[in-house]
Amino acid sequence: MEDKFRFSAKDIALIGAMIAVIEVCKAVLSFMPNVELTTFWLIMFTLYFGRKVIAVVPAFILVEGIIYGMNTWWIMYLYIWPLLVLLTWLFRKEDSALFWAIFSGIFGLCFGALCSITYFFIGFSSGGIAAGFNTAFPWWIAGIMWDMIHCVGNFILMLFLYKPIRNVMKRF
Repeated sequence: MEDKFRFSAKDIALIGAMIAVIEVCKAVLSFMPNVELTTFWLIMFTLYFGRKVIAVVPAFILVEGIIYGMNTWWIMYLYIWPLLVLLTWLFRKEDSALFWAIFSGIFGLCFGALCSITYFFIGFSSGGIAAGFNTAFPWWIAGIMWDMIHCVGNFILMLFLYKPIRNVMKRF
């Protein structure tokens, strides 16, 4: 295995700390539906800790499944959070709070549509393409108001937290 894919003890401790930060923030904000810092932290960790986030995402998803149980939402996490990290990596040279606020807001707005992919396959498995759409589309539409809250929450949190957290993370 190449050295660039090995993690030192310090890296492993940092990965554990990143997961802990995400989980603590989720618990603290759990009283506010669809307002979360997971998107914020995964973006920031991708921007500042690079390849280490590759270990954070699957470990975070596994911890979520252990804490809350594994169901259809957990399957969604298997592709939604890696997608966020990949998209962040593609735009990693951006250093604008407004850019990342818009980016995370759009991600929040699209969250329900991304989740509905799982329901498409559930419907598809029992009745083909039409059943897939008939399962996924109403599920997505029913949650659009929650996606709007997710969008606004992500936008505001990123807009106000990006610069102060970026300044702290630059010290690492």
